Amino acid sequence: MRYLILSDMHGNWEALAAVLRHVQHERFDVTLVLGDLVGYGAGPNQVVEAIKNDLHGEVHVIRGNHDKVVAELEDGANFNQPALAAARWTTARLMPANLRYVRELPEGPQQVADDVFICHGSPLDEDAYVFSIYDAYEIFTQFDAPVVFFGHTHIPSLFVRHDEGIEVGVVQGESFQLELDPERRYLLNPGSIGQPRDRDPRAAYLTFDSETRVVSWHRIDYAIDKAQERIVRSGLPKVLADRLALGV
Repeated sequence: MRYLILSDMHGNWEALAAVLRHVQHERFDVTLVLGDLVGYGAGPNQVVEAIKNDLHGEVHVIRGNHDKVVAELEDGANFNQPALAAARWTTARLMPANLRYVRELPEGPQQVADDVFICHGSPLDEDAYVFSIYDAYEIFTQFDAPVVFFGHTHIPSLFVRHDEGIEVGVVQGESFQLELDPERRYLLNPGSIGQPRDRDPRAAYLTFDSETRVVSWHRIDYAIDKAQERIVRSGLPKVLADRLALGV
């Protein structure tokens, strides 16, 4: 089985469109979407429509924290001002069918194969950030899954549990491959399509071949200037446009 793994689109249609164009001639049996379809960016309807209609094969989509606030399942009290302003803007502009789709997204974790689970933040708490060895240790000791794909941090990264302990890695560069050892356990983050935060502004996504056990990270250039222009023109906070070019 070949998997396409997408996360944290955040209403950035230009970034998601670039990724979908880049993979359009590849065959994927399953697509996994790790949440935060909306929030921050000025193209939420296009992003939701693409996730609903343009992905092929088996598709699993879970919700993120911005999806919950946009859908008014939570009030966003813990959001900063630009994030909350973007969520309110998005709620007002999503078409009713798309708002309903976002509101009905399931909570993670979800099991998508015998040895593969997906979540937005952590399988222990969908809103928790997984940054450190301690965060990973909690998951590895309390959630027994060989492979977990997660998002939320916007940083391409991996945590590996083996007999000697836990390894942590941040993935940098245009591409990186990792062959999974069946004797080890993994937490794997594709990074963000719509708002990378590892000082690389390119859209990030993952692919996974369950037969070869190879996971591949990818970075794709997209029309950042167009995404920025749409944000500014829409009246969203300008800081949301500025940060796209910096990857922060």
